[in-house]
Amino acid sequence: MAPTAPAMPTPGIQPSLAELIGLRAAVQGRRPARQGRHGASGHALSPMRGRGMEYAESRGYVAGDDARHIDWRLTARTGRAHTKLYQAERERLTLLVADTAPTLYFGTRVRFKSVQAARAGAIAAWAAVRDGDRVAALRASRHSPPVTPGAGPRGALRVLDALVRWYAEAPTDDDGLDTALEHATRLLRPGSRLVVLADAQSVPSVPPSRWTGLAQHHEVIVLLMTDPLEMTPPEALLPFRGGQVRIELDLARPSQRGRWQAQFAGPVTDALASLPSRGVRVQALSTEAPSESWLPLLGRPRPLVA
Repeated sequence: MAPTAPAMPTPGIQPSLAELIGLRAAVQGRRPARQGRHGASGHALSPMRGRGMEYAESRGYVAGDDARHIDWRLTARTGRAHTKLYQAERERLTLLVADTAPTLYFGTRVRFKSVQAARAGAIAAWAAVRDGDRVAALRASRHSPPVTPGAGPRGALRVLDALVRWYAEAPTDDDGLDTALEHATRLLRPGSRLVVLADAQSVPSVPPSRWTGLAQHHEVIVLLMTDPLEMTPPEALLPFRGGQVRIELDLARPSQRGRWQAQFAGPVTDALASLPSRGVRVQALSTEAPSESWLPLLGRPRPLVA
């Protein structure tokens, strides 16, 4: 009997590896951020070659690149100018923490929040490759081993493969975001970049001191996955079905609309207000937004701790 072929991912509901690989194009061509202690830190890919640097890859020529480092072979083969990029021998670590709470596996516009999380994680992985970082990932489970740090496209592909598996469907062994961040503190070294892919309802489970401690030693970015229905529901009667149970919510009534907003929009608003005071950069990422729209966070100064 021939083996059964694996089921193809459902677009918008489950992420695919091809989809995440394709997002590399959204990162290429953007110049890597270089900042000091209160912003992005570490070793970014550079078109300038110096002592302690080694060839990493080539990318499309960007105005301002040194002509001495043009990759002539690739330029001749493709017909488009390319620049050689080099990276420091010691690379910074970019660690992705994937929240896998059941509330992420839902969506009403374009894609599920879980798929947007996978796509945002892919953007972070490709940005790490661009910046010359090693990249690793872990999810909120004591039973799922982390993806160990790896450099270059090969390291990114291992992370992308994990994101596809983790966000294909809601796991039954999610142990909460704080468990993942506790594990992250044991893997990170000073100066690392930490990108957290989360549902806002998971954030209150994390003690404020955890965020402060992480931000003191690392660049911390939190991306909150949101859905338009959660944030701005229509003032109408909405039917829902769970199994054999059907309920209706009249969101035109102020009382029910208030409870809805407290459940869904409230945690997002609270996280956006509180995390910057802990030194964390944070952005809400809607399911209908471009998955790379958060990249400017990499170029912003770190919020000052209150």
